[in-house]
Amino acid sequence: MATAQSTMRAQAPASSQSRRRSAVWKGIKRSWQLYLFLALPVAWLLVFNYYPMYGAQIAFRDFLPGRSILGSEWIGLENFTRFFQSPLFSRLIINTLFLSVYSLIVGFPIPIILALSLNQLRMGMFKNSVQMVSYAPYFISTVVMVGLILQFLDMRRGPINLMLVAIGLQPVHFMGIADYFSSIYVWTGVWQNTGFGTIIYLAALSTIDPALHEAAVVDGATKLRRMWHIDIPGILPVIVTLLILNMGQLMNIGFEKIFLLQNPLNLEASEVISTYVYKIGLAGGVANFSYAAAIGLFNSLLGLMMLVVANQISKKLTQTSIF
Repeated sequence: MATAQSTMRAQAPASSQSRRRSAVWKGIKRSWQLYLFLALPVAWLLVFNYYPMYGAQIAFRDFLPGRSILGSEWIGLENFTRFFQSPLFSRLIINTLFLSVYSLIVGFPIPIILALSLNQLRMGMFKNSVQMVSYAPYFISTVVMVGLILQFLDMRRGPINLMLVAIGLQPVHFMGIADYFSSIYVWTGVWQNTGFGTIIYLAALSTIDPALHEAAVVDGATKLRRMWHIDIPGILPVIVTLLILNMGQLMNIGFEKIFLLQNPLNLEASEVISTYVYKIGLAGGVANFSYAAAIGLFNSLLGLMMLVVANQISKKLTQTSIF
């Protein structure tokens, strides 16, 4: 009797698992078109995002181009220790964080303010014109953008210096003064990217029920009060989500624009982790792939930690998170 009961107990989980498997396969067969569409992006992620992670192990090896990855000598954390002890370590971290935080503090709230302002406008033509003008710079490529910056700030023929000379001031070599680099980088980025962020927030504002505004107007609420008590709470989940994503990218500041704006005179303020990795990993006389991979891996892990911390703080304070 006891043996029969134990056999039945053992068979029960097995039958339950088989029923679950059967239900899963039935669901896949019923929605096979959906899974077929899903297969392509999943394959893309596996091939181009996850498979290359296999090569990240060269950060722990003494890799040379003539050897295979597994055939290279395992040196553990030697490359990481070398970077931490480098005289450039503190400057690279400070420059990277300063440019990223500066960009976040200035560039994150401006699209929100512009979107809230445009949302209150009732002049359709003016509203559309402002959106078009603010969004157009987003389509300018980085190379063209840098060319425009260099032309505008040119010491001899740039419009800015021509105006300074016209009012009796001396021309300024903006790109040759390290203290000016961060502001030039950040504010040109704000000009280029504000329009794109504004469209995201305008789309979120369009989902707010107009009846809330109508009731607030009846109660005598001003536009500023309606923005503060209706619009901002309505788009708060979008704001928090984008803020978390931006926090995760603090260490991954763009490479192209900084590299193209760099010169020996502003290198003290413009050398960041991404440009340093490029120089020692590819552009140097002797390519040091392992050392560059170690720095890049450290940078990615630091960014991941910031993303997790920002997400946890947001979850506790606003009940909004991305995972």
